[in-house]
Amino acid sequence: MSATLVTIARPAAAKRRGAVRRICVACWDAVAGYFVRRSAITTLRELDDRALQDIGIARSQIEAAVQGFISLPEQGRMS
Repeated sequence: MSATLVTIARPAAAKRRGAVRRICVACWDAVAGYFVRRSAITTLRELDDRALQDIGIARSQIEAAVQGFISLPEQGRMS
């Protein structure tokens, strides 16, 4: 009977370990993404207004652009 109990209990424990790992990976990805976005914002703030205009954003739009709330205008390709 104990062999049957171990066989039944083991898959449940394995699922929990997998779930905890996925949660940890998701948290790590969120923290890493936060620092990448903060770095991008800092880099864009160091640019002058003319460089930002060339990119297609105003200084007041930097954070929104980094977050993905502002889409950059499509640039025509030269053939």
